[in-house]
Amino acid sequence: MDMRKLVGQNFARIRHEKGLTQEEVAARSGFSQQYLSSLERGRRNPTVITLYELAQSLGVSHVDLVEPEGGA
Repeated sequence: MDMRKLVGQNFARIRHEKGLTQEEVAARSGFSQQYLSSLERGRRNPTVITLYELAQSLGVSHVDLVEPEGGA
């Protein structure tokens, strides 16, 4: 699977599970809502630092954003 799509799907799933909007995550993380939307659609290639910061804003491990569904 394309890692950009995997990260985007995981990010969107976790965000929904936490009951957060893109705007709320944007306010927590400092990334724009437009960036988060592009990320969820698999159109962004986030750096390791970006993954870490996004994970922190969701209250999860950065590993959760790159792990295939169902675990490794």
